[in-house]
Amino acid sequence: MMKRFAVAGCGRLGRIVAEAWKNGFLPGYELCGAFSRTYAHAEALAGDMRCQACRSIDELISAGPDYVVETASPAAMREMALPLLSRGISIVTLSVGALADEDFYRQVADTALVSGARVYIASGATGGFDVLQTVALMGGAEATFFNEKGPDALKGTPVYDESLQSSGKEVFHGTARDAISLFPTKVNVTVAASRASVGPDRMDVSIVSTPGFSGDTQRVEIRNSQVHATVDVYSATSEIAAWSAVRVLRNIQSPVVF
Repeated sequence: MMKRFAVAGCGRLGRIVAEAWKNGFLPGYELCGAFSRTYAHAEALAGDMRCQACRSIDELISAGPDYVVETASPAAMREMALPLLSRGISIVTLSVGALADEDFYRQVADTALVSGARVYIASGATGGFDVLQTVALMGGAEATFFNEKGPDALKGTPVYDESLQSSGKEVFHGTARDAISLFPTKVNVTVAASRASVGPDRMDVSIVSTPGFSGDTQRVEIRNSQVHATVDVYSATSEIAAWSAVRVLRNIQSPVVF
């Protein structure tokens, strides 16, 4: 059965998802809408994809999607999640940082439970959610997350100063909840990994700045008395995040689910 989806966030990542659909990676789907805080961006993407450009969340809902792929920001996820879910519209989200807030997380879960909608957390630039969940279920698990960035990626954050251009430094050490609070758009994957395992307050996160480094290294490690697992991913760009959302959509429609 053909399903309808819309893209919320019409920047680089949203366009990758839309183009994946256009290029045949999402059989069984119709792209029905594009929404962005900047309407011109939604209009441009919608024009290229021949779908509806949406000025508001209400217009996004009226486009009639079964799924909305959110590639915008944690703030956008907080704004749209409950209105969409309450109307039975499922969400594939990259901005998992919004779910570090326990009250909001519970509201999202409760609303989805009542409406029958679902929130699908895309893996973004990390992975291994299956093994993280499994080891956590076994009990006694401890989990850590290591992230390496170049200093330019930290510009505009509270930890940046020019000394990072010449010397490596650990710029953050704390919980996943603290990390997303300090870096609201840069470490969504820490919240995703923590929600899949020990929770935002129990996952230990270290962020290191390395001069001359480009891209991101994400290393999540979990262990208990029987298992020690490490998932180590380097990504030169953020494109892997958009493709992880495409993978989720494919899995939803696939007769064999990975």
